[in-house]
Amino acid sequence: MSVLTWYLAAINFLTWVVYGLDKGRAKAGKWRISERTLLLLALAGGSVGALAGMLMFRHKIRKAKFVLSVPVMFVVQCVIVTVLYLRMRG
Repeated sequence: MSVLTWYLAAINFLTWVVYGLDKGRAKAGKWRISERTLLLLALAGGSVGALAGMLMFRHKIRKAKFVLSVPVMFVVQCVIVTVLYLRMRG
């Protein structure tokens, strides 16, 4: 597997975990992870993990900032990965 594949797997797993941790902290009334951090993780390549976390943990699904930006990041990242894959292939 390529470095890009490993990176995307790691950043998406990390993002999913962080979204889950933040949801747990929200329920417990504890210190929260900032929205900026959550969005930066998605922007850094973790959009799949962010979407999965939003849906699985029902977290940030009422925040327009997340509902709009995370899917846009996902689409942009899919285009970037596709272009990189096609360039590497040939």
